[in-house]
Order: sequence, then C-alpha cells, then structure tokens
Amino acid sequence: MSQEKFIAIMPLISADLVAMIAEKQNITHEAAIKELYSSKLYGSLEKEETKLWQYSTHMLYSLFEQEEKNGEIVFPDV
Repeated sequence: MSQEKFIAIMPLISADLVAMIAEKQNITHEAAIKELYSSKLYGSLEKEETKLWQYSTHMLYSLFEQEEKNGEIVFPDV
C-alpha cells in the first residue's frame, strides 16, 4: 500500500478502535485515545510494514486486550 493511502486509512482504523475500546471498557473516548496511543499495539499499527491495518477492529481490540493483560502481544498468523 502506498504511504498516502496508509496515511488516509489510519484515522479511520484508529477511530473505530477507539470507539470499541471506549464501549467495551466503559470509558470516555478521550481516555480510550490515551490508552490506545500509549500502547505497543498502536506503535506497531502505525507502521505500514507490519500490515496490522489489515486486521479487523475486533482482532485489533483482542490484541489490545492481550497487551493490557499480559504486557505482550502475540500476533496471529494470517
């Protein structure tokens, strides 16, 4: 994917994930943004070459939860 396209879709992916974090954890969107942006998952997600942008919002949330519980992320083979 070109860098321009990647830059264009990242806000959409992030917004969906923030909304899911806020809903599932019953926190404000602002708190969800802070949680996501400070996570290792987001650090990996913002690198196009990891291809995490291809994962569904549910899969990304599952990885986010995994990181919160274990402090680690084990990326699934897809």
